[in-house]
Amino acid sequence: MISITEKEFKQISEYIEHKYGIHLKPEKRVLVMGRLQNVLNSLDIDNFTDYFTHVTSDRTENSEQILIDRITTNHTFFMREAEHFEYYKNNVLPYLVQNVRNKDLRIWSAGCSTGEEPYTLAMINRDCLGNEKAYWDTKILATDISQKVLETAATGIYNDEELLQLPVCWRTNYFKKYNSRSSMVKDLIKEDVIFRKFNLMDSFPFKKKFHVIFCRNVMIYFDNITKNTLINKFYDILEYGGYLFIGHSESISREKTGFRYVMPSLYIKE
Repeated sequence: MISITEKEFKQISEYIEHKYGIHLKPEKRVLVMGRLQNVLNSLDIDNFTDYFTHVTSDRTENSEQILIDRITTNHTFFMREAEHFEYYKNNVLPYLVQNVRNKDLRIWSAGCSTGEEPYTLAMINRDCLGNEKAYWDTKILATDISQKVLETAATGIYNDEELLQLPVCWRTNYFKKYNSRSSMVKDLIKEDVIFRKFNLMDSFPFKKKFHVIFCRNVMIYFDNITKNTLINKFYDILEYGGYLFIGHSESISREKTGFRYVMPSLYIKE
């Protein structure tokens, strides 16, 4: 195994934090070394100093994308932190249906990973709006920094065991068999989700503000300064009365933001 020195780890971790906000603690050194072994071997590079030079000198940015795909953790599953979806269905969506102008509902799944979150929101929207769905623009923006997980998400293919967390009616109405072990999201749900690569550290280019932002279990990888900066960017890009959902293990410093606390991991812009 190719070892990574403290200096090499510091060089790579500082680069990742500067560009993507991800703070790799010293104890992640072995993890980084392990996840990049095959990459170095495929490039016939025998040390992390040369590998870092390779990444930073690649003008195509393909090597940087491979790096971030390997380093990021993309663990998720359907109905993760299910209380959020219940609250969205029972409280947030009915409120928005009554108050959103022009039937233009804008939702952002930031850090969408392999797509379970935005597809779940799309299914809730379709269920709750019923026949009125045809008159609404409910397309959900789903973003991530990992091209690899976005490609997986766009296929909409999931192992049947993963779908057992979903209501039977969803599995029947919104999925079709792909093979003996997996199923695929039907087009009527796929069409409501737009997958895009996006780095949360970049300036937000959006012309319209969002009514709901889901950014769950993403900020646990950021330091406090980066997290507070991102929270305030979310605040600015939300409509008044808009909601921010974060992970159950995350929190917001209420002294440093205009968000009002609703319940654990849920905030509203007033």
